[in-house]
Amino acid sequence: MSATRVALVTGSGKRRVGSVVAEALAERGFAIAVHYRSSASEAAAAVAALRTRGVEAESFPADLTDESAVRGLIAAVLTRFQRIDVLVNCAGYGVAGPIEETPVAMAQAQFNTNVFGVMRVCQRVLPLMRSRRSGLIVNVTSIAGELSLPFQGVYSATKFAVEGLSEALREEVRPFGIHVVLVQPGDFRTGFTDARRTVATAHSAYGERCRRVIDIAARDERAGADPRRLALLIARIVASRRPKLRYAVGPSAQEWLMRLRYVLPGRWLIARHYGA
Repeated sequence: MSATRVALVTGSGKRRVGSVVAEALAERGFAIAVHYRSSASEAAAAVAALRTRGVEAESFPADLTDESAVRGLIAAVLTRFQRIDVLVNCAGYGVAGPIEETPVAMAQAQFNTNVFGVMRVCQRVLPLMRSRRSGLIVNVTSIAGELSLPFQGVYSATKFAVEGLSEALREEVRPFGIHVVLVQPGDFRTGFTDARRTVATAHSAYGERCRRVIDIAARDERAGADPRRLALLIARIVASRRPKLRYAVGPSAQEWLMRLRYVLPGRWLIARHYGA
C-alpha cells in the first residue's frame, strides 16, 4: 500500500471549487483523485496540470445520484491508489425559484445530488477509514446551510440537511479516529452561478421579487472572494490534528454575518440585504 496520503475530491471541473481544492491539497503532498460528472476534458486538463508538478493524480467519472456509479468510483480510486485518507465533498449545484412553484421533481433531483450524493460517497469511504482507524471527511455546505436564502429555499434545505447529517456523523465515527468537518462558503467566484437552475417565473406572482433577489445573488457571487481562499482553508483543516466542526469562509462581510447571527436576528440581516 502506498505511503502517500490520498485525497478524493468530488465536484471538480472548470471554475469549480473541487479543482482549486485539489490543487491546494496537492501542494500539501497528497496524491489526488479528482471526481467529475460530465466535464471529462476539464478534469483531464486539471489532472495534467497536477502531473506536470510531479503530483500523483487521476480523474474518475461518476454520477453521484447512481448507487452503482458511486460504488464503481470508490473501487476505481482504490485500484489506482489503494487508499483514501481524506474525502472532500464539493459536488453540488443550486436551484432558484419560489418554493410554491418549484416542481417537486426538481427539488428531488437537487436533494439526490446535494444530499444523497454526499451520503452515498461517505457510506462507501467510511469502511476504508474505519479499517485504518483514521480519516477526514470535509463536507462543503454553505452559509445558506444555517441562514436560508429567499428564492433559494430548496438549495438551502439541501445544505441544512448536509449540516444535520454531518453533525450526527461526526459523533458516530469519532471512536474510529475519523473526523467530520463542515465548511460553509459564502460568495466565491466559481462556475456555481452559471450552473444554477432557475424555476420559470414569467407569469408568477413572485416573478419580479424573485428575479431581483437572484440578480443580487449572482452579482454577489461574481464579485465574490477568490476560491483559493476556500481551498487553503480546507488544506489547513486537513493539516489540523483537532479540526472544529464548522468553518465559515467568504468575503469578510459574510464572515461577520455568520458571527452576528447570534446577536442580531439572522432573518433581518438576510431580508435587509436582498430586499425580499
